[in-house]
Amino acid sequence: MSVTDEFRAARDALVANRQDYDKAVAEFSWPEFEEFNFALDWFDQIAVDNDSPALWIVEQDGSETKRSFAELSSRSNQVANWMRAAGVSRGDRIVVMLGNQVELWETMLAGTKLGAVLIPTTTMLGPADLSDRISRGKAKFAVVGAPDAGKFDDVPGDYSLIVVGADTVPSGAHNYADADSASLEFTPDAATRADDALLLYFTSGTTAQAKLVEHTHVSYPVGHLSTMYWIGLEPGDVHLNVASPGWAKHAWSNFFTPWIAEACVFLYNYERFDASALMTQMERAGVTSFCAPPTVWRMLIQADLSQLGTPPQKVVGAGEPLNPEVIERVQQAWGVTIRDGFGQTETTVQIANSPGQQVKAGSMGRPMPGYPVVLVDPATGEVGDEGEICLDLSKRPLGLMVGYHDAPELTQRSMRDGFYHTGDVAARDSQGYITYVGRADDVFKASDYRLSPFELESVLIEHEAVAEAAVVPSPDPVRLAVPKAYVVLANGFEPTADTARKILGFCRENLAAYKRIRRLEFAELPKTISGKIRRVELRAREHELHAPPVEEPVSSIGPDGGAEPAVGEGFGHEFSDSDFPELKG
Repeated sequence: MSVTDEFRAARDALVANRQDYDKAVAEFSWPEFEEFNFALDWFDQIAVDNDSPALWIVEQDGSETKRSFAELSSRSNQVANWMRAAGVSRGDRIVVMLGNQVELWETMLAGTKLGAVLIPTTTMLGPADLSDRISRGKAKFAVVGAPDAGKFDDVPGDYSLIVVGADTVPSGAHNYADADSASLEFTPDAATRADDALLLYFTSGTTAQAKLVEHTHVSYPVGHLSTMYWIGLEPGDVHLNVASPGWAKHAWSNFFTPWIAEACVFLYNYERFDASALMTQMERAGVTSFCAPPTVWRMLIQADLSQLGTPPQKVVGAGEPLNPEVIERVQQAWGVTIRDGFGQTETTVQIANSPGQQVKAGSMGRPMPGYPVVLVDPATGEVGDEGEICLDLSKRPLGLMVGYHDAPELTQRSMRDGFYHTGDVAARDSQGYITYVGRADDVFKASDYRLSPFELESVLIEHEAVAEAAVVPSPDPVRLAVPKAYVVLANGFEPTADTARKILGFCRENLAAYKRIRRLEFAELPKTISGKIRRVELRAREHELHAPPVEEPVSSIGPDGGAEPAVGEGFGHEFSDSDFPELKG
């Protein structure tokens, strides 16, 4: 059996069992390949005489670009041939810094065919971050759109630029448009080993310097079979995933997963999020599958969801856990349930609510086929029903990274004692459903009770005035710490004492006494450029505001590993339950 046939058999088995979780888990096993190249052994094979749309990009002005599987197959051959002539060799590192444009998908396929190592990078980065990526990534090439090419003027290194969308390029750079004259037939220079490096991803750095995650030609390309199963994608689906290029989730759901399923990748580019405009395009394109982070879901439910007459029947959320109120609002409007999934840059989807299964409120589901998930007590190392989410390395899942590139100590720490450690804490019920508690670093004690920020935030978000919230411990001389909420207000609400009183009163009514929010501040939430809340900054700010004086000021650690001030713009007046006599106690 060819590798293509073996991969197809594994894919088809999951598609056939998409409504039968128990059977899928019992029967699934990861394909075992010594050699595999996703672009050559899968994409090109499904693209033969295939005029079905593989990529559909719509711009804000209504213009659009469509490419079929067959067109992308031949065009990526052309780009691969041209890049080879430009000096790209097997194993060369390539920074790919493009927006949602067809050249991004062409480059990803072409680089894969060549056996190059791709370093996807967001266009939001400036010269300082790019210098880090070029240096630590040991990049020999950088593929960049013309509007961002100037950022590399001050980026040192022995690398060459490939500029997309430019009439002329700087001296020494290559013009992507020259690929138009290359041959449409591609012959690889050698077989691609399954364990060869394919991707290097810089994590978003929520607590320290970004780690460099290494994935192979199978860990993401084949490992995302689990992600396909979670979403429930099938041939012919039109899948929209709201994620920015450069981050792992973009590769998850805008490259590997839809094309594993032979589905169409749909994108809508916009400068400023507009829920109505997004739903208009979803309706026009017939989007059948939709994935968005919690921030986008929260903005969507503030719009009129009923304007989408034929909503997608496969809807999922990823990035951070979804609050129950968001799930309920979408269920009421679209008649479908948003299904949570849990994974990391380091893995594909590990835990999720798969199609056709009961969704329990607050739970992110059960382990995906091929993922040996265990909960390990951080103190004792014992496996049980509460603890850190870990993967049993004796049954190592294919979707797990090789490790942190050039960081053996970090890799060893994450894979100690026979487990891969995610750093996330959860609890498992008698039916195997796993409920997220929080990042191990985010869970805190107040009055000797262990509190999950996510649990408290889920209650806060149910109040009509709260669009988004982050809860952190605030030092207290009596209780050690008390929960404090940083709140982003919904449209139409003002950051007044009366608003604070109503929100704190709501928490008093809906939380046990030991869980009550005691302090509240209206603020802009500090986030990484990938959109994750930097609670480390908020915790540091609370130490500055409330901790006993110390000789050295407390600061958070920025993405570059240095001290980054925690106090900045976007913060307001702090309210306390003691400000409102009716809330005291």
